Amino acid sequence: MNKQLENNVTLALANKEDLPLFQKELQEAFMKGLIDHFGEAETGPIPSDEDIQQSFNAPDAAIYHIVLNGEKVGGVVLKIDNKTHRNSVDLFYISSKSHSRGIGTAAWQAIEAQYPETEVWELGTPYFEKRNIHFYVNKCGFHIVEFYHKLNPDPHQPHENSHQNDSFPSEEFEFFRFEKVMKK
Repeated sequence: MNKQLENNVTLALANKEDLPLFQKELQEAFMKGLIDHFGEAETGPIPSDEDIQQSFNAPDAAIYHIVLNGEKVGGVVLKIDNKTHRNSVDLFYISSKSHSRGIGTAAWQAIEAQYPETEVWELGTPYFEKRNIHFYVNKCGFHIVEFYHKLNPDPHQPHENSHQNDSFPSEEFEFFRFEKVMKK
């Protein structure tokens, strides 16, 4: 990664008034991955407005813009547990026009630097998102620790198949759970 790029990628706390545009850009980025894999389909926004609002409004949520040289190029919603230091990434995106420039890796390094007390990072991503899997495993050092599917559902999802949409088969919404152990 370009060292100059790394030094110019920062996190900026999002304000409440930023959230509607943040949500729109996040959904556009997620939809691109879905369309790239499945093709065009009649579907509502992914993730759903409800899922995003739930992440935004979680009591332990930290919402950041990812900024490159003063320009917003992505965002992240984290859940920070100051007691257990087991933190999670709820939503993370880089604008599709900014892909393949090392911004995601630099953003992840900025996240780790912002929360040095983290012992374990956790996140999930759909099984078909090969680009995400490559990024988290090969660039950020995560390990796949669980595979959620209809016979092994995510115990943290209060409603069945919250990420499912009728336009796509339910098996296409299988998820990997990743962890990155920071401290022992």
